[in-house]
Amino acid sequence: MSKKQTIHVLGSGLVGSLLSIILAQKGFQVELYEARPDMRRADISGGRSINLVVTDRGLNALDRAGLRDKVMEIATPMKGRMLHDIKGETTFVPYGQKDNEVINAVSRGDLNCLLMDEAEARGDINIHFEKRCTGYDIKTKMLSFNDSEHVQTDIVMGADGAFSALRKAMLDQVMNFDYAQSFLDSGYKELVIPAGENGAFLMDDASLHIWPRGQYMLIAIPNIDCSFTCTLFFPFEGEESFAALKTTEDAAAFFKKTFPDALEIIPTLAEEFANNPVGSLVTVKCNPWHVDGQALLIGDAAHAIVPFFGQGMNCGFEDCRVLDDLLSGPDADWEAVFAAFNQERKANTDAIADMAIENYTEMRATTADPKFQLKKRVGFELEKRFPDRFIPRYSMVMFHPDMPYAEAKRLSEMQNEILNQLCVNITQPEDVDWTEAERLLVRK
Repeated sequence: MSKKQTIHVLGSGLVGSLLSIILAQKGFQVELYEARPDMRRADISGGRSINLVVTDRGLNALDRAGLRDKVMEIATPMKGRMLHDIKGETTFVPYGQKDNEVINAVSRGDLNCLLMDEAEARGDINIHFEKRCTGYDIKTKMLSFNDSEHVQTDIVMGADGAFSALRKAMLDQVMNFDYAQSFLDSGYKELVIPAGENGAFLMDDASLHIWPRGQYMLIAIPNIDCSFTCTLFFPFEGEESFAALKTTEDAAAFFKKTFPDALEIIPTLAEEFANNPVGSLVTVKCNPWHVDGQALLIGDAAHAIVPFFGQGMNCGFEDCRVLDDLLSGPDADWEAVFAAFNQERKANTDAIADMAIENYTEMRATTADPKFQLKKRVGFELEKRFPDRFIPRYSMVMFHPDMPYAEAKRLSEMQNEILNQLCVNITQPEDVDWTEAERLLVRK
């Protein structure tokens, strides 16, 4: 038998682990390098997890590895957003209007551990921990690591995140390599709402909870242990900002004024606010993602996005599915595969990056606006009446995995024009002129 071709993958995070499994299924030997210690044996979260949502795009990719059912065992379905106003009153806004239109909360750590376990169980994937890539020489195809080891490669794939070492090497060595990064002026801090008495949820567990406050927001996502992981998205500087909350007393006073119902169920606010770090939020766009047929960027290394559409991981998993579609097997024409992958994914990842930033404004501010809620309800009614012409943007992204992100963005811009026209002088969906609605849909 001929020896398997070896592919070297940087980063054993979510995308790197799933990618390795899919590559091994295609008949390759995979050497997977991770800069951090093994998270299954060492606590390395550091208060920076931001719980994730798995949607249909991610589940389709997990199907390729036969892992959908195992992942769903550690997931919590959420049917919509539960909005909390300043008085503690709540309003439920469904994500979709069909029983299967839900998103699934999952612990980043639990999911990553599951994927690494599945990768190692195969026998044709070796994970090397505490091996931080320090460089890649394009001419010699040589990887360098923090322990001074050098590894000769044929194919290397960088799934090593938003601050990718492989991308840096390409930026330094590839002529006309386009690169842009953009940080939000807000960061995030993680907090926890524990389980209540007898291990019960203290809030509705089928919702993603949002406290929208205009320029900032608090969110809470349910966990399978009946706790909630909370994330405060908050400006770095300004009158109301992380910089202004200098003490734990400042934080408690701010929460009492701004998130009073949340404060009642976060008993360790002072400790967590003092000890958990403030994280940054970055969008990365670059091009090309590959060097000839020898190196490829994938996931956040190619296209990091902010988390406000719940698509960072799902987009990276979709990368793995698309690459799987393009790969014939061990006799792959790598240069052609990489070029086709770059061509197919670039416009779509740019689109979801832009929509994720737009969704931040929606979540923190407009979700509480009655006009926004009216447009959501009218959108659902349009979908019911004209299902072949109208699917709301959120549904296109979350529940229609065959819809390219770029197409969802293009259609949603036209939809927004239609909704603005239909909702201009009404207060409820029953007031819509449906004849005019159909005319607009047909014309656009």
